[in-house]
Amino acid sequence: MVETSNYQMAIDLLRCHLGLSEEEAMKQLGISTEEHVQIHVSEMQQAFLSAEK
Repeated sequence: MVETSNYQMAIDLLRCHLGLSEEEAMKQLGISTEEHVQIHVSEMQQAFLSAEK
């Protein structure tokens, strides 16, 4: 997991100047939380399983 504290200033700048949410700012910076990574992995696994049927 990426340490968001290392990017907090960049996140805050995007939030203030572009009006983005914290999640949107993190996405723009190419970082995500462990939770978001797990959700993405789960979605991909489900897509592969449904494609096999």
